[in-house]
Amino acid sequence: MKSAYDVIIRPVISEKSTMDAAEGKYTFVVARTASKPEIRQACEKLFSVKVLKVNTVNYDGKQKRMGVHQGLTSAWKKAVVTIDTDPQPESYMAKGGKSTQTARRYKASIEEFGFGQ
Repeated sequence: MKSAYDVIIRPVISEKSTMDAAEGKYTFVVARTASKPEIRQACEKLFSVKVLKVNTVNYDGKQKRMGVHQGLTSAWKKAVVTIDTDPQPESYMAKGGKSTQTARRYKASIEEFGFGQ
């Protein structure tokens, strides 16, 4: 199993990703082998947020040229993570028919990258 730090490499800071952060959508560069459930678990563990959905896209390397030398840029994977901006404590039926709530507190934004309000 991969560490959460191995799954999420870095945030994508762009004009679009900054505007999407106001709606609870955060963009990250992730490991190319990471699956959506792994990305979800890594975000929930690192940032203490409730993830609603994960969208991913794979980018192939581009042909680049510098003088007579040709090469490819690195291929990478981007994930757009939508978090719950209004987290409510989850309640469920426990053994014996008692209604209980989770004690876990979720944050409404990811402040570590300056995206919070």
